[in-house]
Amino acid sequence: MDFMQHALAVGKKARGISNPNPPVGAVVVADGVIVGEGCTGPAGGPHAEIKALRDSGSMAYGASIYVTLEPCCHIGRTGPCTDAIINSGISEVHVAVVDPDVRVGGKGISILRERGIKVVVGEHEKQAELDLEAHIKLSTTDLPFITVKFAVSLDGKIATRSGNSQWITNTLSRQKSHVMRMENDAVMVGINTVLMDDPKLTARGKAYSESARQPTRIIVDSNFRTPVNSSMFKERGQTIITGVFENEPLVYPTGVKTYFCSDSGGRVDLKSMLKEIGKEPISSILVEGGGELIGSLFDLGLVDKVVAFIAPVVIGGEDSPNAVKGQGALDMSAIYRLCDVKTESLGTDMMVSGYCE
Repeated sequence: MDFMQHALAVGKKARGISNPNPPVGAVVVADGVIVGEGCTGPAGGPHAEIKALRDSGSMAYGASIYVTLEPCCHIGRTGPCTDAIINSGISEVHVAVVDPDVRVGGKGISILRERGIKVVVGEHEKQAELDLEAHIKLSTTDLPFITVKFAVSLDGKIATRSGNSQWITNTLSRQKSHVMRMENDAVMVGINTVLMDDPKLTARGKAYSESARQPTRIIVDSNFRTPVNSSMFKERGQTIITGVFENEPLVYPTGVKTYFCSDSGGRVDLKSMLKEIGKEPISSILVEGGGELIGSLFDLGLVDKVVAFIAPVVIGGEDSPNAVKGQGALDMSAIYRLCDVKTESLGTDMMVSGYCE
């Protein structure tokens, strides 16, 4: 059995619930048999290694632990995982990826080796880097990982010329979209989307548990025009509204945060705003529209990944809105080309995803 592969599968269970910690998985193996496993839980709870060690109990002594990210060695909401591993009697640690967090950065591995524990690094490293891409980006750039998601017709439209967009795609595509909301720390839209659609911006559907955490809602609203009676304010979860310094926000319901961001020609400076959002910390953001916000993110080179749901319909109309506006490319040398492209059929719809080169 591939024990690190199993640890990666366990770590996927932590997506959408482990923030501010990364979604890590761990398994304890004794005599070739998995005797304990765990993934990182909600903030303040035990990390993956601690859960796996508790699950294995006394069988951890002399055993090996496989963990998808280097064990932490600093004191945060919980104690260092390196201490727990040392005290358990584990004899061998397998680490998929070195943690780029400056508080760790190889120190956890060094501490374990200094205590005579064998450490193996790099098993399924590429897959682990994909699973932990948001944590890695925030740790190395102070910017959240940005995924742009949109649903379009065959002719690239996101709504009719009257603004009606419900629904272009089918039920399967919409269910997949809610899973994406659940797996990201935040969902972000521009003010025009709020004014046009009055969205809830919550994760819903079969894949979502009512007891689970809702993603933080981020509204890019330079002039603080978000209505105080917006539907999203009636939903569970945090809402952040970002605007420029000179504009006075409305009096929003209790719990709604307002960020004053640096001004870029009367509009929110998106890069500065994302750096502030990253301090929450929020490591992954799903951007759902509208076209102006998405286009601006592309123009600034801030998009990491694209997920497009394409429906076999034609909307037409010169004035029907497109998914991506902004300045766009002047010539083909400046276009965004996606790499590691994947396609998935969702009934009659097609989902295309890939990373920006």
